[in-house]
Amino acid sequence: MQINRFHRRDMLRLAGASAALYATGVHAQSTWPGKPVTMIVPFPAGGGTDAFARPLAAQFSRLTGKTMVIDNRGGGGGTLGAGVAARSAPDGYNLFMGAVHHAIAPSMYPRLEYDIEKDFVPLILVASVPQVLVVNTRKHGEMDFKAFLAQIKSSPGRLNYGSAGSGTSHHLAGELFKQQTKTFITHIPYRGAGPALNDLIAGNVDMMFDGLGSSAGHIKGGRIKALMVSGTQRSPSFPDVPCAAELGLPDYNVTTWYGVWAPRGIPADAQTRAVEEIRKAVQADESKAVWGAQGAEFPNLTGAQFDGFIKAEVRKWAQVVKASGAKLD
Repeated sequence: MQINRFHRRDMLRLAGASAALYATGVHAQSTWPGKPVTMIVPFPAGGGTDAFARPLAAQFSRLTGKTMVIDNRGGGGGTLGAGVAARSAPDGYNLFMGAVHHAIAPSMYPRLEYDIEKDFVPLILVASVPQVLVVNTRKHGEMDFKAFLAQIKSSPGRLNYGSAGSGTSHHLAGELFKQQTKTFITHIPYRGAGPALNDLIAGNVDMMFDGLGSSAGHIKGGRIKALMVSGTQRSPSFPDVPCAAELGLPDYNVTTWYGVWAPRGIPADAQTRAVEEIRKAVQADESKAVWGAQGAEFPNLTGAQFDGFIKAEVRKWAQVVKASGAKLD
């Protein structure tokens, strides 16, 4: 009888412990996010990445009831903020919104404080937009693409283009343009697309190869003029702007994409929930309305698919960098 009483007490204790463990697991699964989430954006406010991060954060906060805080860390063509994100606590409450620039950086920078393929867990590719050639309206607003190209050719090096920084897609889009049009324009790097756009609007630079996401509002407001979108099709948001293929540049195809990563080591349950909640925020009607007006498409690649996409982009841009001879200024 004593053995039976001990056995019964032991079984009850084990059952209680199992129930507690189960409850703890369910609690962990169901309560993320249990506090505000920080999204590191490695460019200044006002740039293309920021233009996608803030609507995403607003919808995430609305849907989860927990604030997503945007932490802008500009500099180094997006690499400084990426380094900060890689060193942040992998607890599920530090996320990172990067862009195509982070697939280019390994080929442009001899030393990085992070490895985009090893130090991060790819969560979800949220949007993709074409690059657009935009010019200062006051200086070049009367020209179409062909007249502007003729001006570039008539005065090699006199005109310049701003970028979000050396090694960014803005920079390489300009280098690819120079290569394919056999022209020379001077590159002026900034600490992010926002400052570059501000100087373009002010007339301090002549042109910019920008993601349509950050330029769309300024184009519609008449502050800058779009002369060309990259690729083989016009943007539904700007049907009057000719595409590169129409203008004799069939191979000029540059897109700016945006994705979300977490530092390597994020708990599996937080990773799963983060993907679920970010996907809901991306697919919200409000998000699609804002981003769609900027010419965005929604690839919705997650996990292994997003990882494969990143690897392919790293290889692609390595070839572009080598062929163009682009170097850090």
